[in-house]
Amino acid sequence: MSEGFHVHGSHEHELEHQAGHGVPLAQQVAVFTAILASIGAVVSYLGSNAQNEALFHKNEAVLYKAHASDQWSFYQAKSMKGNIVAIAKEFATGQDKEKYANEVGRYEKEKAEIKAKAEEFEAKSEAENKLAEKAFHPHHYLARAMTFLQIAIALASVTALTNRKWLLVPTGVGALIGIALAFFAYL
Repeated sequence: MSEGFHVHGSHEHELEHQAGHGVPLAQQVAVFTAILASIGAVVSYLGSNAQNEALFHKNEAVLYKAHASDQWSFYQAKSMKGNIVAIAKEFATGQDKEKYANEVGRYEKEKAEIKAKAEEFEAKSEAENKLAEKAFHPHHYLARAMTFLQIAIALASVTALTNRKWLLVPTGVGALIGIALAFFAYL
């Protein structure tokens, strides 16, 4: 029997080296990037949701404002008719004067009801505008948060490609800023 020599291949040497030194940097960065991407997806969803909610409330505000405008136009028409009847009352005599007086009273009552509806629609419009502003407020923070998370993901990719551990510091800082901004969006 002859004794043979065992020659290690370069890949075997690399495997033994990695086994002795733990998980390689690229794998750690890949896991970190996947976590950042997941957080980014949630932040992106929250930003879109905030924007959609704000648009919904803005739409409602415009709708109520249109209803209020319609009511004010109706009010103006009733006012004009009431003024015409009031003038007719001044020139009328006898039973006609009483008939026109009743008409003036009816128009005044109708105007009061129309005015109340118009003011109610205006109040609802203002309330919806405030809700839209409140709903849109987090969007600014979430957009900035998403920007920092994307920067962190890009830096993590560069870290994995270049195998430069020092790039993990700005990557982590960007990720922390992004997460903090997302958190503060709802405070």
